[in-house]
Amino acid sequence: MPILLIADDHPLFRAALRGAAAEAVADMHVEEADTFDGVIAVLDARSDIDLVLLDLHMPGNHGLAGLAAIRAQFPAVAVALVSANEDPQVIRRALDHGAAGYIPKSAGLDEMRQAIRSVLACEQWLPPALRGPVERADSLPHDADLAARLASLTPQQFRVLTLVAQGLLNKQIADRLDVQERTVKAHLSAIFEKLGVRNRTHAGVILRELEIGDPARRVEPDVADRADESRTGTSPTQ
Repeated sequence: MPILLIADDHPLFRAALRGAAAEAVADMHVEEADTFDGVIAVLDARSDIDLVLLDLHMPGNHGLAGLAAIRAQFPAVAVALVSANEDPQVIRRALDHGAAGYIPKSAGLDEMRQAIRSVLACEQWLPPALRGPVERADSLPHDADLAARLASLTPQQFRVLTLVAQGLLNKQIADRLDVQERTVKAHLSAIFEKLGVRNRTHAGVILRELEIGDPARRVEPDVADRADESRTGTSPTQ
């Protein structure tokens, strides 16, 4: 029986994916999470998850960093990204970092069902309308190399790297992971060597390179102008 983890902070969209999954594959078991911490908790608790449908911008996930984390810590689990972002360059980057598929939130139920079936059959899936643009999009020169370097980290090393990127000090990381501070230092030495960086600042920058802006949260210029007008009592043309 295939086991699917739906990771999205919008209940209605989770329900749509759950319905598509139920129709796509008989006897599908579905788990759900609405934060990235919740995703990791489910994956830690269950070693039999086959596929994660991961919202690119759910709370706790920062663009492709969540994908990289799952690929590093749970390499046997397939991950398909789900997002309102349909930029071919973003999708190209997701595939270069190991995504098994990419499902736009504009997709209909038919496409969702096809995506779930394809990825569970170990096939890469993209919506037909985006396949040409994604194929024509250039891979960023360093992405494939970066993905390989991140994949070389052990699960615990990736956890340490994530906490370094959040600005935590060695003692704070040790407390968070319930290990000795010297263990953290040993992990950092290995991380620096594998990533080809000299210090924790550069290591943190690598993860931040995976951040991708959420188009749904961008303020359009006319919206910003109207907000200014309401605060000042003037129009942009005055």
